[in-house]
Formats: sequence, structure tokens, C-alpha cells
Amino acid sequence: MYVALELEEWLVTSPRVLCLGEVLFDYLADQPGRPYEAVSSWTAYPGGAPANVACALTKLGTRAGFVGCVGQDEAGDRLVHLLHGITVDVTGVQRHATAPTRSIYVVRSEGGDRQFAGFGDRTSADFADTRLQADDLPEQLFIEADYLVLGTLEMPYADTRAALHRAVELADQYYLKLVLDVNWRPMFWDDPEAAWGSIHELIKQVDFLKLSAEEADWLFETREPGAIAERIESIEGVLVTDGDQGCSYCISGHQGHVPSFKVEVEDTTGAGDAFVAGFLHQLCQQGIPALNDAAVVYGMMVYASAVGALTTIRPGAIAAQPSAAEVDAFLYINQRSAES
Repeated sequence: MYVALELEEWLVTSPRVLCLGEVLFDYLADQPGRPYEAVSSWTAYPGGAPANVACALTKLGTRAGFVGCVGQDEAGDRLVHLLHGITVDVTGVQRHATAPTRSIYVVRSEGGDRQFAGFGDRTSADFADTRLQADDLPEQLFIEADYLVLGTLEMPYADTRAALHRAVELADQYYLKLVLDVNWRPMFWDDPEAAWGSIHELIKQVDFLKLSAEEADWLFETREPGAIAERIESIEGVLVTDGDQGCSYCISGHQGHVPSFKVEVEDTTGAGDAFVAGFLHQLCQQGIPALNDAAVVYGMMVYASAVGALTTIRPGAIAAQPSAAEVDAFLYINQRSAES
């Protein structure tokens, strides 16, 4: 009886979405509009694209787990504690004895747009997230999950690249849908030119692909989701976000564009990750068969756009993420405004 109850509890609480990659501290410039050299003070905010997605999902009400490696240091302790406090499953978090938890410096424009400015006095390969071990990935997480979210920031590093490939194998074995948010950052690669081919090889294996407009230009020389989908065998959905220009999509053959919501932007860090979380939350709520309905697909994109927009009105990627109630209220207000 005890074993049966334990298994039942696992089935209820196990994450539906796994997010593999980096969790880190973004050091945001306190003086918007200044270049890196002229910034006099910084404020640390937890971040990292896969961790952002996992946190945003749990805040919306979808169980999520984070898989990655942090240092055996104070920063790692703080991040693991934060994830656990938000109820993100941390079973897949590994700790490295000597490599530190990653930190990134981010400068901001007066309008809130951000630009990555470096890693302080370290190189990108120095950090613990580059040392995720494939053999230590907890297979049980994959048995019960429905989706695996990946980025490309960890692909340049041998250990974590091997762990990523192992995760893809487990996802295939246990029938998880693969979601790739490219999140292209040249500063993570010693040879950025080699990244193009490696990323395309990964794209061939995924079910849903999310790109920024600039990433779409770089990888496909077009921002048209339908044209991109035609070039990827068996892809189920392509989503292209373009900041205040809104998003375009091609999902299950349904194509469309959703204008951006007009909000007072403070910081755009993590907005794309929140968008991905909004889309995945809707997928988990409504199921893959719902993608056969064009109106439902459009509604999912509107919801994802709302989650992304709300994340820009406060600083920090994780701290700014909305709850499901906040998203619902925001959509209701905007619908009333549109009707009046």
C-alpha cells in the first residue's frame, strides 16, 4: 500500500514540462542608456532561458522541472532555493564542486531593450552549466513528462552538449514533444560560424520551433513561419516573435499574426521565455488535438503574447512573470478596451 501511494503521489506531482539548460544571475545595469564601461552599479536578477520558462509555467499553473548544473556556491544555493520555492521540480539539478554558477552582465536602453555585455572577469566556458553530466540525468522525469524545452546556449560545451543529446534520446524514447527556443547568443560560442550547422541539426529533431525575427533571418533568411515550416520535415509548429511588432506563427498548417500588446516597458529580459511558457501552458491545458482548430491556435498565441507582454512591465526575468489570474485579467481588460 505504501509503494502504491508513493507512485500515485509521483504521478500527481511530476512535471509535465522539462526545461534543460542554464539558470544564472543576470546583472542588470542600474543606469539605462549607458554602455557597459560607464555603468556604475548593477542589480542581480535570477534568469537563464530554460529556468525562466520553468518558473513562468509553474506560476501559470503547469508543473515544470528544471534540468541543469550550478556551482556548489552561494549563488547556486540561492538559485536552487528560488526554483524550489516557486515549486519548480529540481530533481534534475546537478552541482559542480569547483565551477561557479554563471553570471551575465546586461546593459539596457532607455526603452528597456537589453544587450548582453559579458561575463565579468571569466570566460563563458568557466561556468558550471557547461558541465551537466549525461549519465546523471534522472530518467524518471522523462517517463512522466509531456514536453522537453531546449535552447542552444549549452551546445558549444562538450559535457552539456552530450547531456542535451541524451535528453533528446530520452524524449524520443518516452514520446515527449521537443520544443526548441533557439535563443542565439554568439558570445557563448568560440566559433559562432560553426553554430549555424549545429543548430540546424538540432532543429531537424524538434516538434515546435520558436525563433526571434533576427534568428529567423540568420537561420532561414526569412521571417515567414510558413516558409520555415516547409523546410523542416515533420515540424508541428513554428513561432516567430518580433518585439513590439508582435508574433507570427504556423502551427498545424494554421498561419497568422498577433499584434503586440501596448504596455509600459521597463525591461524586456525574459519576455520571449515567458511567451514560450504561455504557449506551452495552453498546450498542456487544451492538448495537442486542439491545434486542429485555427481559432484555438490563434487564442493560444494571444495568450502567449499576453504573458510575454506582462513580463516586460517589471525588471528581471523571473521576478516579473505573471500569474494565471493576472494574465486572465489583462486579457479581459484588453478585450473590453478593443470592444469599446
